Amino acid sequence: MEDFTRKFNAAQDKSVQIHHVLTTVYEALKEKGYDPINQIVGYILSEDPTYITNHNSARTLICKVDRDELLQALVKNYLDID
Repeated sequence: MEDFTRKFNAAQDKSVQIHHVLTTVYEALKEKGYDPINQIVGYILSEDPTYITNHNSARTLICKVDRDELLQALVKNYLDID
C-alpha cells in the first residue's frame, strides 16, 4: 500500500465532467441537424429537456448536470477564471 496522501480536486473533476457532457450534447444535436447553441440555450433558460435530443443519450447526460453548476461553469469559462 502507498504511504502518501493523494490530492483530490472535486471542482476540477466537475468541470471536466461538464465539459464532456456539453461536448457530447453539442455533437449529438449537430448530428441530428439542430442548431446546438440555440437548443442548449433553450434548455438552460427553460430547463425543459425536450430541447435536447435523445440521440447518443444526450438528454440523459445533460439532465445529470445541475443547471446552476452548468451556468457557473459556462460563466467561469467565458471569463477564463479557474
